[in-house]
Amino acid sequence: MTDPHRPRETGSIRLGGIVQRAPHPTAGPLNGGPQMVELSRDGRRVYLTNSLYASWDAQFYPEGIDGWLTRLDAPEGGGLSLDSDLFAEFEGERPHQVRLEGGDASSDSYCFPD
Repeated sequence: MTDPHRPRETGSIRLGGIVQRAPHPTAGPLNGGPQMVELSRDGRRVYLTNSLYASWDAQFYPEGIDGWLTRLDAPEGGGLSLDSDLFAEFEGERPHQVRLEGGDASSDSYCFPD
């Protein structure tokens, strides 16, 4: 973000959802939608998982959801592109948040000493 006081949208991608179930090129139509978002420390990768909390998932998706994880790439200069090579499906499990070894994601900063 070049000016935090004047943010602007430079790209968007639809995945999953309650009504449209927007597809991923590797997996087809997705049930569940992106819930947890992690940004890499360099701001170039956005990791998405589709489970918030089991009780909330059941309320919004009473037919159940299959867990998944994918990544968006955010190139310098703006825009977003879907990394079609990274799609992980979870059978019987629902991934909640991305934590990468070595502290790549922004929320991992507190997990590793300087």
